[in-house]
Amino acid sequence: MKSNASLLYNFFLVVGDFLALVLAFAGAFIVRANSTVPVAHPISGQTYLYVFLSLLPFWIIIFALLGLYKSNIYERRFAEAGRLLVGSFLGLLFVIFWNFVTVEPIFPAKLVPIYGFVFAFVFLVLFRNLARAIHTLLFGFGRGITNLVLVGTNPTTRELVEALADSRRSGYKIVAVVGDKRQVGSRDIATYPSFAEFLASEPDNVHSILQTELYASDARNTEILEYAQKHHVAYRFAPGNSELFVGNIDVELFRHAVPVIAVHQTALFGWGRVVKRLFDVVISGILLVLTSWLFVLIALAEVISGSGSVFFRQNRLTRFHNEFRVFKFRTQYKKYDGTTPEQAFEIMGKPELAKAYRAGGDSLPNDPRITPLGKFLRATSLDELPQLLNVFRGDISLVGPRALIPEELSIYEKKHTILSVKSGLTGLAVVSGRRDISYEERRKLDVYYVQNWSFWLDIVILVKTVRVVLSRTGAR
Repeated sequence: MKSNASLLYNFFLVVGDFLALVLAFAGAFIVRANSTVPVAHPISGQTYLYVFLSLLPFWIIIFALLGLYKSNIYERRFAEAGRLLVGSFLGLLFVIFWNFVTVEPIFPAKLVPIYGFVFAFVFLVLFRNLARAIHTLLFGFGRGITNLVLVGTNPTTRELVEALADSRRSGYKIVAVVGDKRQVGSRDIATYPSFAEFLASEPDNVHSILQTELYASDARNTEILEYAQKHHVAYRFAPGNSELFVGNIDVELFRHAVPVIAVHQTALFGWGRVVKRLFDVVISGILLVLTSWLFVLIALAEVISGSGSVFFRQNRLTRFHNEFRVFKFRTQYKKYDGTTPEQAFEIMGKPELAKAYRAGGDSLPNDPRITPLGKFLRATSLDELPQLLNVFRGDISLVGPRALIPEELSIYEKKHTILSVKSGLTGLAVVSGRRDISYEERRKLDVYYVQNWSFWLDIVILVKTVRVVLSRTGAR
């Protein structure tokens, strides 16, 4: 009863990618052929197309090795675009290598592979987005829907029922829930107290089973798994304790005998930390050189304004609860240095502003602590520039959880998870709304980053940070 929807969609993607690549390099040939500059190696369009049709299957294999035909990449548009870029480049290198080892040249001119690379990436991204839109559109007509059975009675079951309720968007239709009816929250879904009773109903057209808890009886668990294997139904297990299965997970043999699951607090360890640190040093060093003139101009403006010293220094927390002195351009009056917002508003005799500050997502219109120059620096995020020195020194990283003062972070129960990696100049919370989201939401994003770190995620966050800074999203 295995669903063929994903197989058909994969086939559609393979065919579409192939055609996009053909169109890209045909377009590159046409653009160069219509140029007034003579080509170095004149070849016929028919020969050129024949050679590429012969080589493109290897390009598709490269895409497959990069995971571009796995289901977990379909909804990750940024990651998909990144892999398409890498795949296009690797495929081009393969074609260039083939051009080098063959007697007859493939490209009529040197610019053709460059044009082809650019066209290929653009056409592939456009096709993938079109394919995704068509796939979602078909859900509305009941095509490609995966029939799902949920097994479990914990809150995760109810969350899944609510999340997958609209099959036209999710692509899933819950045909049955095995467990307590009170956990379902919907009258339209059939419920069964046990999997045996579900089987007694002679189920038909089940594509997938998702179990949200393991029974105390091994026999009951085996019954579900054996049904899935016998009927070629996809099987997944969602642990009720989701905290246990986040971060980096390894399956290994303990003492070469017993398979165990090793759950690391963060995916950032080993060579990941080495690569991240090298990246921090190189990029922060380059940025410090490029922005040195800004340092001088802002420092002069700080001196002229007479609001205090040029730099603001404060103890913040980073990895393993280590404290460091953060550098920022001064944005508030010197008398409020080293104070929490509550303490500062108490000093000025306006304690009621503290509640308004917290209610506003740690922001206050016309904050009386902020200098006129400081308002400009905060609005443009230029006050954060000196933290590049902290990055270069190794106090923090370019990307990571927000560096907070000990008093602020101590109130968060998962602070130990956040402090298992270095704090960052920017982070997931910054590109997800900054001050437009609550303190609690920002810390949840910090935890997510720690548990799901990847070098690619860092690159995505850095690119999005540029957009956020230029648009001044959430800057106050």
